[in-house]
Amino acid sequence: MKNTLRLGVGFIGSGFMTRFHVRAWVAVRDADILGFWSPTEAHRAEAAALARSLHVGEARPYASIAEMVADPAIDCLWIVGPNHTRVENMEEIVGALRAGRGSLRAIACEKPLGRNVAESRRMVELAREARLLDGYLENQVFAPAVTRGREILWARGARAAGRPYLARASEEHNGPHHAWFWRGELQGGGVLSDMMCHSLEVARFLVTDPAKPRASLTPRRVTAQVASLKWSRPEYAAQLRKRYGAEVDYTRRPAEDFARVLVEYEDEAGLPVLTEATTSWSYVGPGLRLSMEVLGPEYSMRSSSLDAELELFLSRETVQAAAEDLVEKQNAESGLMPVVPNEAGTYGYEDENRHMVRAFQSGVRPSETFDDGLAVTELLMAAYMSAERAATVDFPPAGLDAYVPRVARAEHDAG
Repeated sequence: MKNTLRLGVGFIGSGFMTRFHVRAWVAVRDADILGFWSPTEAHRAEAAALARSLHVGEARPYASIAEMVADPAIDCLWIVGPNHTRVENMEEIVGALRAGRGSLRAIACEKPLGRNVAESRRMVELAREARLLDGYLENQVFAPAVTRGREILWARGARAAGRPYLARASEEHNGPHHAWFWRGELQGGGVLSDMMCHSLEVARFLVTDPAKPRASLTPRRVTAQVASLKWSRPEYAAQLRKRYGAEVDYTRRPAEDFARVLVEYEDEAGLPVLTEATTSWSYVGPGLRLSMEVLGPEYSMRSSSLDAELELFLSRETVQAAAEDLVEKQNAESGLMPVVPNEAGTYGYEDENRHMVRAFQSGVRPSETFDDGLAVTELLMAAYMSAERAATVDFPPAGLDAYVPRVARAEHDAG
């Protein structure tokens, strides 16, 4: 392993999320992006070219994950590929290390850590076996509105009137970019698996005392509801088939495009604390909307990513090509549109990556680790259990470790 203050980072994955991380890297010091691997040669070459064009490192494509592990220039790996490849990627990393083909300092993994508890627990075990520092890439808990809001909420409101008792968080847009996201057996579910991991963790983070660990709040009960509201309608299912082919058939194998989850926590004093989260692939607005709200005895706080500092109006006389240059998951090119000038910063990717690099440089685990990713997955699976049973479940419910949601099972077929 290199003994240097400057880290070399390799990426597993070259898609939409990877590009967000690469753009965020312009705000990261003391680390360079040096490599990419993904199954498609052209895609990994494109990702490396993007990194070089942004001057965030002399990146190059690698032929395999093991080749990146073997390169002494690579100190850390970021796992940012599809959900169904998480464990496979991690096993290849640890296998190469076990065989003495290289050395690494740390590993960071995008959300969700795994598609179910068994996969997430396996990721934790592999990181420990390889003695790697581990970071869970949950960008939204690093978003400036979240971190600054939490800081002043607890310093002013909670100090004067007592702890907050309710946090709400939501993430909504009109559906993901790639076919595998829509396939429950690959992604691990629908929007509950894809986006609720964000909202549950943000809400929990906001109502956790900054001076205390995650364990200071104990989840007691989980209540969830899911539905396929838009994309299983015949005309929209046909749109998905046209866009992605027969592999995405929401007339036969729909996944939920709406989910809501209530988690009942108890703090160390026995006080009830609630988090309420909503996620949707059926929201049609200007683009991605991230919302949060916190309520306390004598105070409240709210934020929405669409309350933008910049707006652009385009009249009906203008002819515009469809794009995502104003806001992620953009749905319109005319009218009064919000513009998010720096999405990588607003959504937390800049501060997230900067924090991970600093922690790995210092030889310590970051504030979000694989243990946090496992805890989030446990809540997600409890939520799926609740939705399938149409009932509140005590946490942790029996059978959680072996549970796979119906929508993620190969035999799932609505027909």
